[in-house]
Amino acid sequence: MADLSPQELRVLAAVADSGGFSAAGAALGLTQSAVSHSVRGSEAKVGAVLFERGRGGASPTPAGERAVALARRILRMYEVLGAEARGAGRGALAGVLRIAAFRSAALHLLPPALERLTARHPGIRPEVRVVRELGAGTAGEVAAGRADLAIATLSPGGAGGGGATGATGSVPAGAAAPGRLLTGVLREEAYALVHPAGHPDPRSLPLLDWDENCGSYTRDWWRAQDWIPRATVKAEDDGMVLTMVGRGLGMAILPELSLREATDAVDITGLGPSGPVRRVGYVTAPESASTLAVRALIRELRSEAG
Repeated sequence: MADLSPQELRVLAAVADSGGFSAAGAALGLTQSAVSHSVRGSEAKVGAVLFERGRGGASPTPAGERAVALARRILRMYEVLGAEARGAGRGALAGVLRIAAFRSAALHLLPPALERLTARHPGIRPEVRVVRELGAGTAGEVAAGRADLAIATLSPGGAGGGGATGATGSVPAGAAAPGRLLTGVLREEAYALVHPAGHPDPRSLPLLDWDENCGSYTRDWWRAQDWIPRATVKAEDDGMVLTMVGRGLGMAILPELSLREATDAVDITGLGPSGPVRRVGYVTAPESASTLAVRALIRELRSEAG
């Protein structure tokens, strides 16, 4: 199979990002016919159809999704090559560092680590995207080549896949996750019962929940507790759940990072040594794990996690 050139990789990524050949051409300064010719050539080299063409534009096939994800990751290595070489020679890192994180991690875990990182390396420019832990979640941003590192909820014990309730984006903890991603645990945090301050019988209240609330291991614990009702109110995220609890609308089961936003309007009660615990960690691709900027960020995240 002939190798794809960097320009061919850029075309594949642009078509996937824009949803069509014309839009990709406009983004790259090419004609539609040039984009179409490039895609056909890439498909011939790869030996698979990469895009479904239609009146509504172009969408990646399963083969195309994988090819585009790898194209983004390869192009990212081209982008960081110069910064990596200069950083190795001078000891000072520079350039954009792309990070995906779920909401509470972006609010409470990342900022101190990034503050220390940029103080040591003023040339680094972090770009943080908040991604919901649904479907592929934050780890999916790394797999798709849109992030260099993600903060994600990890499955317990390195078990493969499905660490979620069917909706969350949990990935296994350990050396390698599906899709050849690398993971590491940063912290383990307990869940607690959160309820309106001073309520005489918080377990009698309706349950407030949100779709991202994680892990099958957490849900297994929930199912064993006959006092926890089915969720009667669903909110957008954990911050909204916490606000609604403070308004007296119900009780919730929340992890430590979410509870950093708690006010005097709520009381927090531990769930004991058998209560659920979630793992929060980093996810990165093998090629990104070796870069100086990602390694420096992981060191700061580990320092922050204690």
